[in-house]
Amino acid sequence: MDDRTGQDRPDKLETSLLLALDFDGVVCNGLAEYFQTAWKAYCQIVDLSHRTPPDDLAPSFYRLRPVIETGWEMPVLLHARLHGVGEGEILENWHDICQKFVQREGWSAARLAEAVDGTRDLWIDRDLEGWLTLHEFYPGTIDRLRRWQSDGISWVVITTKEGRFVRSLLQREGITLSEGQLFGKEVKRPKHQILRELGAARRPVVFVEDRLKTLESVASQPDLTSVRLYLADWGYNTESMRQTAREIDRIQLLSLPQFCEDLSNWS
Repeated sequence: MDDRTGQDRPDKLETSLLLALDFDGVVCNGLAEYFQTAWKAYCQIVDLSHRTPPDDLAPSFYRLRPVIETGWEMPVLLHARLHGVGEGEILENWHDICQKFVQREGWSAARLAEAVDGTRDLWIDRDLEGWLTLHEFYPGTIDRLRRWQSDGISWVVITTKEGRFVRSLLQREGITLSEGQLFGKEVKRPKHQILRELGAARRPVVFVEDRLKTLESVASQPDLTSVRLYLADWGYNTESMRQTAREIDRIQLLSLPQFCEDLSNWS
């Protein structure tokens, strides 16, 4: 018998829900890995002889990570900061700044992507355990996932991270994902398409994501109007992005303490 109070037990609405969760920036904090990979790739691209980053570079990168749309931009972000471009300017005008440096240095997105992906792949091949340890889970998220599993509440992970790494990270915390519970980079489909395939039009779905543009993409799909959209305000987004979300009726802000509470307490 469940000895929790009626208030704590999930109700029928909650158990009929499907929770769709992004991984990096919602469940897992991968900023340290992003920075280390970006720095190693940058050292290759510019052939740095002094390969120790300035002390203030990593904290600055963490604050600016929300402007990155694709991984190849990360070394360019480091290049911009090392060449004196201020954080405020980057937050306001990253696209133009990125293109300016790429053109000025004669780089290409393909070459930058090859450096980033190659750096990460080599690191994983040589030291998978060390690479995994650079990821940490946001406080309370693992306990919440376990609670949902024990309560019979369905949840899936939809992420641009490779599924094998998501599985490994969660298994380290004692969580094993079942078949069909994980949609990683390898599925090669946009998140709104995955939500559609999960039958979002036929059952209540809650989607938690830290990237505003992804939520806006889902919101623009005429057949996904029933999906409840939440922007994780602890993830890779800025105050400007959060303010934009506040002005969009379809999207609600969600804090980490709220995420870790019962679903009935979400706004």
